Amino acid sequence: MSSRGIADKVAIVGMGCTQFGELWDRSTDDLLIDAVGEALGSAGVDRDDVDAFWLGTLGSGQSGLTLSRPLGIDYRPVTRVENYCATGSEAFRNACYAVASGAYDRVMAVGVEKLKDSGFSGLLRTDPPDDGTAPELSLTAPAAFSLLDPAYCTRYGVHPDQMREAMTHIAWKNHRNGALNPKAQFRAEVSREKIEAAPKVAGRLGVFDCSGVSDGAAAAMIVRAEDALDYTDRPIYVKALSLAAGPMRGGVDPAFDFTSFPEVVHSAADAYAQAGIADPRRDISLAEVHDCFTPTEIVLMEDLGFTDRGQAWKDVLAGEFDASGRLPVNIDGGLKSFGHPVGASGLRMLYEAWLQLRGEAGARQLSDPHTALTHNLGGRPGGCVSFVSVVGNELGIRG
Repeated sequence: MSSRGIADKVAIVGMGCTQFGELWDRSTDDLLIDAVGEALGSAGVDRDDVDAFWLGTLGSGQSGLTLSRPLGIDYRPVTRVENYCATGSEAFRNACYAVASGAYDRVMAVGVEKLKDSGFSGLLRTDPPDDGTAPELSLTAPAAFSLLDPAYCTRYGVHPDQMREAMTHIAWKNHRNGALNPKAQFRAEVSREKIEAAPKVAGRLGVFDCSGVSDGAAAAMIVRAEDALDYTDRPIYVKALSLAAGPMRGGVDPAFDFTSFPEVVHSAADAYAQAGIADPRRDISLAEVHDCFTPTEIVLMEDLGFTDRGQAWKDVLAGEFDASGRLPVNIDGGLKSFGHPVGASGLRMLYEAWLQLRGEAGARQLSDPHTALTHNLGGRPGGCVSFVSVVGNELGIRG
């Protein structure tokens, strides 16, 4: 799978992101107003100067009216999109292509989710009727992703205690990163002992192996690359956007063994081809990946080409993906610590890339980052959508 891509044709010139968390006193409208307002302010653009909007939300509103009403947008195109947990990234992808096509000069991608006022504990969604050939849909998300753990151990001969140690390190790392993030849902370091002693949710997944359920919104202002310096002296250029939707055969395919997401492999390969990245381990400065559960992040390190097959658990324990490691992953805390308001998560990842590549990440700022990868996963093992973006603070790829 490959596409021509739009490398260096569009740029992000402003971003905004709300606090993530249990925001009982903030409505969907409040979150949208805050995120959009911050993005407009950072780009120096008035709301009425935005030609079109793309809004991503899984269940916090229907149609473009969800955005146009609270923002008071008069008669502009507002497109509402949804693609499971890749919803925010889908809004961004569509907005970028609209500018690259020449249809619009200035567009905005927005993502929002309000999960804490639904009357339901967790992710509220309704699956359409099916023919019964997708058994994974009958499992809860923790149950489905818990299968990655024993499957990985079996395939690569990893002792369960070693895998448990690696999963614990992921949770410890991401909470430690999130403790430095003023907008994160959970802003406290958690000891390894506490992580391992936590009550179990599914399989060997404990409470600290699972991402948070939260409210939040994020937004990005997008223009043509050649116009970017009219808005900011530090734009972020889009190098690659790739989305892959799987055939959803994992539940009935004997070859599927829960140790890889084929959709991620395909979308990553496409993104690297678009961006001209020959070696992601060398060419990428930081990555924000979809750590919905701790074993997911371990598998993703291999699917994204950050390490060899069967090696991720060792590299995790060696600190390769820590803030001080060779490739920092989820430096803002990830889904695990920053939180996971579904429609906003993909844009939240880009928000961290925006801060890091502009040198504005504060206490968690990395030294001279130039290229960032973001990754979203929507669905379950065996049937999902995967999004990968690559962005950078220079035109071209700096090796």
